[in-house]
Amino acid sequence: MDPAEYEAKIARRFATFDQDGNGYISREDFNAAAAAVLTEFGVVARSMKGQALYEGAEAFWQGMAAIADTDGDQHVSREEFVNEAVKRLRDNAKRFAEIARPFLRAVIRVADTDGDGVITPEETVRVARVLGVKPEACGRVAATLDGDGDGRITEEEIIAAFALYFTTPDPDA
Repeated sequence: MDPAEYEAKIARRFATFDQDGNGYISREDFNAAAAAVLTEFGVVARSMKGQALYEGAEAFWQGMAAIADTDGDQHVSREEFVNEAVKRLRDNAKRFAEIARPFLRAVIRVADTDGDGVITPEETVRVARVLGVKPEACGRVAATLDGDGDGRITEEEIIAAFALYFTTPDPDA
């Protein structure tokens, strides 16, 4: 895939983070994502799970800002996201995974309604939907994450897939 096509795919992925659609990514977008997940699963923000999710959102925001907020205005524009994601993350999905890990780990704990440490495809669909994945794609996301079909999606499977989605080209994105 040529660089221009890759950059176009990454630009479309920008919208996943821009929760309020105002044209840039900010701390508020990460807090909105956390609030949406908590509401979906009926978890109180002041609970341990709720606080862990907001702390994970803040950590993710700080990591994103460190990578992409080149002008230091506490907003990541589409251009900053595209240019910095392409430059710094294209060949380093593991780095992005580690930036996302605290948030994703906390999301899993909130979505894991039976407390067994993994989430089901159904729980994954709920998370994907409230985080802005197109409704028609939510089932595909869950099925892809549950590649072996055992109905159990682990933290490592989610983190690896999340990092690859945002750092590598794929034909369906």
